[in-house]
Amino acid sequence: MRRSQIIGFGSYLPKEVVTNDDLARKIDTSDEWIRKRTGIAQRHIAAEGELTSDIAEQAAMVALADAAIEADEVDLIILATATPDNTFPATAARVQSNLGIRRGAAFDVQAVCAGFIFALATADNMLRLGQAETALVIGAEVFSRILDWDDRGSCVLFGDGAGATVLRAAQEKGTNKDR
Repeated sequence: MRRSQIIGFGSYLPKEVVTNDDLARKIDTSDEWIRKRTGIAQRHIAAEGELTSDIAEQAAMVALADAAIEADEVDLIILATATPDNTFPATAARVQSNLGIRRGAAFDVQAVCAGFIFALATADNMLRLGQAETALVIGAEVFSRILDWDDRGSCVLFGDGAGATVLRAAQEKGTNKDR
């Protein structure tokens, strides 16, 4: 029976940090108000020109290193994002190209907060069904570019960053009835 195994993790946060006190200088809020309602103290913000594909690629490289595999072993990339570089082509395809991967599928999933879970479930199914051997699943957002920085109800909640995991198909004893 085929199953997927997580073999590597990675993440990336942009260098710029916006604290609650920074926001309090611009809008009617305070560090105490934000922390009490959200638990958030700071958020990372992408640099000018830093795209979703850029931060996704950085997280992917860390995950590949953690998995101790080369990028060309990946034959499936699923990128969960609500903030793609462009509508077309998929941001995952740009990451695939930037990593030098020349085979396999690469596509985006847009399901906002649940996006990474949907991407992970999709990759798991494709690995179990033999449609791929090694998958790179990435969640990446650059919400800072689409936020209303004057709306304290939303700008305090979001930042930019990416996380990635590498899954590999593995044969295990048992049957699908065991699931």
